[in-house]
Amino acid sequence: MEIRELFIILIERLSIIVTLAFLYSRTRVFQYLIRQNSTHREKIALILIFGAVGIMGTYLGIPIYGALANTRVIGPAVGGLLGGPVVGIGAGLLAGVQRFYIGGFTAFACGISTSVEGLIAGFVGKGIRHEVTPKVAFWTGFFAETLQMIIILLLARPFEEALALVKVIGLPMIVVNSTGMAIFVLVINTVLREREKKGAEEAQRALKIADKTLPYLRQGLNKYSAGKVASIILESTDVQAVSITDGQEILAHVGIGEDHHKVGEKVVTSLTGKVLKSGDFAIANNPAEIGCFKKDCPLKSAVVIPLKRRNKVIGVLKLYHTSEKAISDLDKEFAEGLAHLFSTQLEIAELEKQSKLLADAEIRALQAQINPHFLFNAINTIISFIRFDPEKARKLLIQLGDFFRQNLEAGTGIVSLQKELKHIDAYLSIEKARFEDKLTVEKDIPENLLDVKLPALTLQPLVENAVRHGLLPLKAGGRVSISARKEGKDTVIIVEDTGIGISKEQIRCVKEDEKFECSKGTTGIGLKNVNERLKSIYGSEYELQFEILEPHGTRVTVKIPRKGDVKDAIEGSSSR
Repeated sequence: MEIRELFIILIERLSIIVTLAFLYSRTRVFQYLIRQNSTHREKIALILIFGAVGIMGTYLGIPIYGALANTRVIGPAVGGLLGGPVVGIGAGLLAGVQRFYIGGFTAFACGISTSVEGLIAGFVGKGIRHEVTPKVAFWTGFFAETLQMIIILLLARPFEEALALVKVIGLPMIVVNSTGMAIFVLVINTVLREREKKGAEEAQRALKIADKTLPYLRQGLNKYSAGKVASIILESTDVQAVSITDGQEILAHVGIGEDHHKVGEKVVTSLTGKVLKSGDFAIANNPAEIGCFKKDCPLKSAVVIPLKRRNKVIGVLKLYHTSEKAISDLDKEFAEGLAHLFSTQLEIAELEKQSKLLADAEIRALQAQINPHFLFNAINTIISFIRFDPEKARKLLIQLGDFFRQNLEAGTGIVSLQKELKHIDAYLSIEKARFEDKLTVEKDIPENLLDVKLPALTLQPLVENAVRHGLLPLKAGGRVSISARKEGKDTVIIVEDTGIGISKEQIRCVKEDEKFECSKGTTGIGLKNVNERLKSIYGSEYELQFEILEPHGTRVTVKIPRKGDVKDAIEGSSSR
């Protein structure tokens, strides 16, 4: 047989191997197996797959001079490149032993060379950090097949027949098998890239859905948020129905099956109950596996993914199709990614809820701190007025009532600047009655700024701090002034006093919080609380600004953004 004829026949046989490579690469099992860090069981599966390709290459061989010109090496060598040394030598041994039992004067040499080629390709593949390219596959095959010819010359006997064989089959097998390995790798890489591209598209779609559902999931898992989320998923995917449950009942079901998968009813499918109990995702390929109580339910397949918070299952996300076995690996990965994103958002929502409760507790602590001291002093002041100025005492009691009513109503909500000033007036009326001429109050608030919204109890603690810690320690007392003005897109409110002034250590205690160990009594909860709330709501650029005045006094500046309502800023602060 001429070398040219052998080339043509080997290329024909190669086309069968390449077709097999294409069919292999399209299967879900093969795509799953060809990945890094395969388990022992997966490596065994790869050995069987590529060993089978090698055995097929032997059976497709061309008899010549008592031996076979074949494409056997492609299977073990490609297996080694993609699966590593274990897969390479395993597939090589499988195909090599089979070749040995066929017999012939080259049987032993071919069996040995097949195992060696698989092992060499395995080490080459292990040394490549990134994707194995067709170029690498070609040169690996070129070297391996050249080595096979050398092994045949060294081991096959009689030598004259081995030499005659190599002269005929050497060049065709080296070129065709090297090219075949390159094509095999190219086909597999192309299919895997397509799958990766689809996976990336699914991940991108999951992120877009998560972004749309974020405002609702921040409210926690309830019927309203679940309904909105389920509708968004249905509109953004090709599933026929979406359902979300908590641990006991259906929170939302949109799409086909709404007639019997009703919101508010207990979980109706056995598969959902199984996932809620186990915490593992599940796939149903037919109605029996879904386990719906309605026999003619149109939903035929589903993927059910648990929603978790702090590693505890709090509900499930279910994506349904109306045809059986419609759940692909990409569908499963998409659903898992979506559920993971949802679980993360629900956990963030819980943390924000806890943070809000903590903030509420801090406000109540602030109110509790204000009330006893202020109430005790106010009562003593009013008692002193009852005997010689009953009318003044009556007005002070009204002011005291207004102060405490507003203090209790304030909580952590938002108020207008006008209401905050009214709260301050009630406080100052009591303090002015106590200290008479020692306390002077000035206000400069443009009328068009009175509707500015700000967090409750923002200014009152600043004014109280100025009076109690700035002015009253001075025998002559002093003045406290409150002013406001527009500054770009912000409203700037200034509380200034002519008191003893604030120290740098006190300012540092207010601004740095736990980062700086303050001396006992350096500063109270009031200023700290106001500063932390402003930063939490608006960002660090809106923290309190302190200025030590000369010869003495303190100026505290508060900035409130005027773009939108404070409520929007509070809701938006959680996304920072």
